[in-house]
Amino acid sequence: MSELRPTANSAQSEVMTLDPSLKTRIEARRVTVMYGQKAGVKDVDMPIYANKVTALIGPSGCGKTTFLRALNRMHDLTPSARVTGEVLLDGINVYAPGVDPVEVRRKIGMVFQKPNPFPTLSIYGNVVAGLRLVGIRKKSILDEAVERALSQAALWDEVKDRLNAPSMSLSGGQQQRLCIARALAVEPEVLLMDEPTSALDPISTQSIEDLLNELKNHVTIVIVTHNMQQAGRVSDFTGYFLNGEMVEFGPTSLLFTTPKDKRTEAYITGRFG
Repeated sequence: MSELRPTANSAQSEVMTLDPSLKTRIEARRVTVMYGQKAGVKDVDMPIYANKVTALIGPSGCGKTTFLRALNRMHDLTPSARVTGEVLLDGINVYAPGVDPVEVRRKIGMVFQKPNPFPTLSIYGNVVAGLRLVGIRKKSILDEAVERALSQAALWDEVKDRLNAPSMSLSGGQQQRLCIARALAVEPEVLLMDEPTSALDPISTQSIEDLLNELKNHVTIVIVTHNMQQAGRVSDFTGYFLNGEMVEFGPTSLLFTTPKDKRTEAYITGRFG
């Protein structure tokens, strides 16, 4: 896999960190997303720590998904959207001139709100889709990637005897774990998850939540969730968004028990939002 290339500014930048013992995988600096003349998010600064789960919370329309999509240049696909500021992946600005957005999305994968397996492909075909896209065809390499990714997504034991079955034959929760496996197959450094359990039943939701604790051993995770209880269960750090601004960021245990900003406290206690 090719490497992102740093610009002079990003190579010399200092890493914003709350805890110097933690490694910052992504650093957002003054990230602003404009839709025409309207700001979706404004001047967001945030560290995202390696091999931790970071949750983004806030009321509907507050900018958390807009910010999430800025991290891997998904807004490039929206003609009216414009992103300013820097998103540093291991110190390299993913928005720097000459950086390939496709390569960015391989390093920073994404799982969406509704399970979206490729309906015409088998379970096996879904997992290897990204690898085939970059020209990997050797069966032994693909087979190894399928077992690894499905195991990381806690799906291997359930499907190992029917890898050629249609992806749409899986349950909703299995389909979402298949989408996670598809993202993991290309070995990203970061996995973005946009409300990945909102379309799932409680049992499937619990299986995804349990999976996150294991997955962070392999990949850094950022999850948007409308469910504060879920954020409290699965995340190590939390950022609270309101009206396109990040109001507060910190360790989840502290933000939920002793928030520093009154707006955060109002949201956490249910008096707002």
